[in-house]
Amino acid sequence: MACEFCNLDCSVYLAENEHFFAIWDKYPVSKGHTLIISKRHTPDYFNLNAEEAISLHDITLKVKKVLEEKFEPRGYNLAMNCGSVAGQSIPHFHLHIIPRFGKGDKGLFPRRRESVF
Repeated sequence: MACEFCNLDCSVYLAENEHFFAIWDKYPVSKGHTLIISKRHTPDYFNLNAEEAISLHDITLKVKKVLEEKFEPRGYNLAMNCGSVAGQSIPHFHLHIIPRFGKGDKGLFPRRRESVF
């Protein structure tokens, strides 16, 4: 099965650097919900190398600036799921940046999930 992140058209990027690109999430939890995706196909955060980890911080700040200018959020959730049992549905590194606006925000996930505890 082909990876849906490996062949995205770069015209949809809202930011990029040497190691990552950012796109709007297809199923946003809030307006401005963004994904930062590694250009190298790697399964999760724990497989990023040191250079990529530094680069991730850089693009995260770039995306935050875009979101502040466009949406003026009051806060953010940063979320990574590492492994299918942790809720990762696409086995290619991606970081969710979810802007928060206060009263009326949905929870972290758009649908209620049963607790495993």
